[in-house]
Amino acid sequence: MSKPISRVLIKLPLTPNQITSMGLIFGLAGCIFFLSPEVKMKVIGSLLFVIAYILDNCDGEVARHKNLASTFGHSYDTFSDWIINTGIFAALGFGISAETGNNLWLGLGLVSSLGSTINYMISLFLNKPSNKKEKLEEKSQPKNFKEYLIFVFRELFRADFCFIVLGLSIIDQMWILLPAGAIGSQVYWLMFFLAKDKNYHV
Repeated sequence: MSKPISRVLIKLPLTPNQITSMGLIFGLAGCIFFLSPEVKMKVIGSLLFVIAYILDNCDGEVARHKNLASTFGHSYDTFSDWIINTGIFAALGFGISAETGNNLWLGLGLVSSLGSTINYMISLFLNKPSNKKEKLEEKSQPKNFKEYLIFVFRELFRADFCFIVLGLSIIDQMWILLPAGAIGSQVYWLMFFLAKDKNYHV
């Protein structure tokens, strides 16, 4: 979905970091809508989240086309992803907790945000941008069940997460994200150590 949009953005006087900033704004706006108990507001928030995800792909595509890829740009992109993903779980936990009067949902949201934060910190200190840039030339392919499991969980689920959020918002079942996120976000960062020598990329 990002490629046709990137073709348009390439023609505009926008830098990749400005596109990252646009994605961050859309993502944070989505978080605000997730605070509402109304289904239509959550759907709007999810649509904003999808736009943020698309722009998250566009910034890299534009950077490579314009030869503007940089260490700062990679770090800023990773930081923006962390802020959005952490914010969404926290906002959703707060919103559902306020709606139901049960603080368990807020706790699950905060645990999910903590897992996202741990993953960000691990990638920040153990996955240097320079090394990642070199590895992008040689993408790994999963070779056995364990590697496919890591690939699906760390790459495919992450790549399609915005559509999972959108689908659940449409059927008004976004609460599912909180227990799933509280557990899944911890498994996600733990799998970093299993996948750290693999360059899976979606």
